[in-house]
Amino acid sequence: MTQSFDEGQPIFLQIARRIEDDIINGATKEGEQVPSTNQFAKHYQINPATAAKGINLLVEQEILFKKRGVGMFVAEGARDLLVKQRQIEFYQRYIVPLLQEAEYLQLSKDQIKKMIDEGGTI
Repeated sequence: MTQSFDEGQPIFLQIARRIEDDIINGATKEGEQVPSTNQFAKHYQINPATAAKGINLLVEQEILFKKRGVGMFVAEGARDLLVKQRQIEFYQRYIVPLLQEAEYLQLSKDQIKKMIDEGGTI
């Protein structure tokens, strides 16, 4: 059940991303409690401070909030906020380079749309 981590990215960012993924895909719903830093540390066999850093990153982004003495919970509106963030990330990571390459190859937007709709043919 233990998942491995990507060596190319800090573990705390990967912890935050996994929590985000669970919120986006509905495995963890708004208002639900997320595992504690100690639970993350034990499950992934990492330092609790590393897990806390990932969780605190989401608190700073208002994805999670703390109930004193109880734990961390998913904030209202967190899923919508995360989806919006991921859409922007998708655009920057995939669409901008696609459009730059299409311009270089002198492909029109209609040709790009046709390629997408028809699976690669122009």
